Amino acid sequence: MKNYSALTTPLNHKYGLNKSIKTILGSLFMTALLMTSCDPKDDNEDITSNSEIEVATAQEYKNIKELALANHTQNFNFNAEDGNVMFTTTNGSQININGNCLTLNGNAVTGQVDLEYVELFDKGSMLTTNKPTMGLLPNGDKSLLISGGEFFIEATQNGVLLDTNCSLHVTIPTSLTGGDDLDMTLWEGIIDENENLTWEENIDPAGQNGVFIDGTLYNVFFASFGWNNVDRFYSDPRPKTTIQVSVPEGYDNLNSNVYLSYDGENTGLANLDEYDPATGLFTEHYGQLPIGLECQMIFATAHNDNWRYAIKSVTITENQIYTFEYSETIVATEAELTLLINGLP
Repeated sequence: MKNYSALTTPLNHKYGLNKSIKTILGSLFMTALLMTSCDPKDDNEDITSNSEIEVATAQEYKNIKELALANHTQNFNFNAEDGNVMFTTTNGSQININGNCLTLNGNAVTGQVDLEYVELFDKGSMLTTNKPTMGLLPNGDKSLLISGGEFFIEATQNGVLLDTNCSLHVTIPTSLTGGDDLDMTLWEGIIDENENLTWEENIDPAGQNGVFIDGTLYNVFFASFGWNNVDRFYSDPRPKTTIQVSVPEGYDNLNSNVYLSYDGENTGLANLDEYDPATGLFTEHYGQLPIGLECQMIFATAHNDNWRYAIKSVTITENQIYTFEYSETIVATEAELTLLINGLP
């Protein structure tokens, strides 16, 4: 088996950093100061009452999410005739693929193959790429998943997508997401018409594909290219409720999102995936939020080539409506927002 290293690494890896650590930490300090101000409009000159409100377009919001995804993309290249090859990613995961199994329109592939790979292990990166961890329940509702790693893999030749007729294999260090978790299973990503991602458990009756723990590694076997995830459902015995969230005027589910970061959970990110244009409210309409849950509610959108966001520390109460005002929002780079989200409780 040949072992390859990445030919190219993610753009501005990690997380598109383009400032010194000192500058970023200073920015985060100012952000925290702004967030704790009694009146954000007094301190944030970017959004005073006299400023014109700049509402992001759907295309602008799509662009910054695509840029974030590009910043997490790793690219490899190999010869299909080399057979079994292995690649080591920047986070220490390993991709194992058999070039002899690759096909194009049912025919065996020969020659050079390009491999594109994305891996996400933290909620900051999940937010900026819009890849939250919401899994389908048996009844079709959605609930939060705790992740051992989301990853995307795709093989192409001359820009044309390839298929594989044998299993793919990725090993992920369990240390990247807090250590071994025996309840983790394999999930497949489903992208809807609005490019939002939902996870569906991928159960193989034959037992060949799935998640198997070997020491300090998740061994993940799966049958096809695309998005896959090592996950388990978040568990909380408390009574459940639903909530609604009002966002600033001009924003909807095409140019913004509302996310929930559960306190104490670093590798899961919920989102409110339903939006009612009649009321202008985002909602968690499945009734899966534990009453009394302490969490951080996040409004996210674009501001030119950067992010505009607001964060509220909330304790979930029954059937509550929460409100984000434009005056509460702050502008940050992708790197700053990622670090901030990863630093939440």
